[in-house]
Amino acid sequence: MALEKRRLGRTDLEITTLGFGSWAVGGGDWAYGWGAQDDETSIAAILRAVSQGVNWIDTAAIYGLGHSEVVVGQALRRIAPRERPYVFTKCGLVLDHANPGRQPARDLSPAAIRYECEASLRRLGVDCIDLYQFHWPDAGTPVEESWGVMGQLIAEGKIRAAGVSNFSPDLLDRAASVGKVDAVQPPFSLLARASANDVIPWAHTHGAGVIVYSPLGSGILTSAFSAERAAQLPPDDWRRNASSFQEPALSRNLAIRAGLVPIAERYGCDVSAIALSWVAAWPGVTGAIVGARRPEQVDGWLRTQHVKLSAADLAEISRLLDAND
Repeated sequence: MALEKRRLGRTDLEITTLGFGSWAVGGGDWAYGWGAQDDETSIAAILRAVSQGVNWIDTAAIYGLGHSEVVVGQALRRIAPRERPYVFTKCGLVLDHANPGRQPARDLSPAAIRYECEASLRRLGVDCIDLYQFHWPDAGTPVEESWGVMGQLIAEGKIRAAGVSNFSPDLLDRAASVGKVDAVQPPFSLLARASANDVIPWAHTHGAGVIVYSPLGSGILTSAFSAERAAQLPPDDWRRNASSFQEPALSRNLAIRAGLVPIAERYGCDVSAIALSWVAAWPGVTGAIVGARRPEQVDGWLRTQHVKLSAADLAEISRLLDAND
């Protein structure tokens, strides 16, 4: 079954509704790591996704202090040029390599953007980044000044399209006053729906694509997750200290997950397929970033393509959300 593709805003990029997320590929030993990760296993997962038709990979310079981009680059070199996926990455978060456990600093100064872009190109081993994004806002630099650099990088052929992640509509308006915003990347899932009220409508109005992250609630919306699993997360897994993995949010989130089980059983699929199908069906969403640490995890979420939720399914999920809000 061919994977569905959608046009990313007004760009010429036609992307599959699911993309490979390589946050966990960066490994542990930094402030937002997912714990130890074997590089060859990561590469196998990427190759599995691409072999099944996934045509874009999302990464960032901050993931593993550049290690995720290195691993993605290694995977790209094993893929025939005609089958190469699009590569999306991000800049603006900077870690002190001597103290990787510290919170990253935000730096979207023009010099930093250019420096990070060149470093990402080298690590990825590509001549042009298909979508380059600001990871988080930087209060220390006017967004107009930052966004002007993105237009220059496009003109220079170093990036193909420009987007932002975690920006409010006000900041998006300011960026758009300088140049076109090709894509936005907000968090969006059954557990975190706020962007449906502001960022996603902004994108629709301005012709920007919408790539959402954490559509599975960073793992909660899968059949394998449980309260016991949350308690056993390793010390170097950032989720151990995240509010959504602690009470009282954890019980609420697990109740939503449990409510998806009967729907998943009707379709003969994992809970994750139902959660991803709900996200993909949301008006305005172009694609969703789905992480994987092993090839078999890719196989699990790709089954989403076989699940098309009915109006009755969506109404059932809406009632489930209302009962747990």
